[in-house]
Amino acid sequence: MDANDMRSKSIKDLQEELKSSEKELFVHRMQQSTGQLTQTRLLKKVSRDIARIKTFLNEKARQSVVEES
Repeated sequence: MDANDMRSKSIKDLQEELKSSEKELFVHRMQQSTGQLTQTRLLKKVSRDIARIKTFLNEKARQSVVEES
């Protein structure tokens, strides 16, 4: 997902995306532990996506605090 796409999403959409990415990461970890995961790069990709989503959520939270003041 592109950074510009994430910036345009609402907090609710980002939270849903975070939840689905965390589920996806869990599935990939289970596949890796059972030897079924052939594309190990997916673990790194999904982990980075989760970090990126959390960064944008924090950014939006800071913006809302600044706007309230």
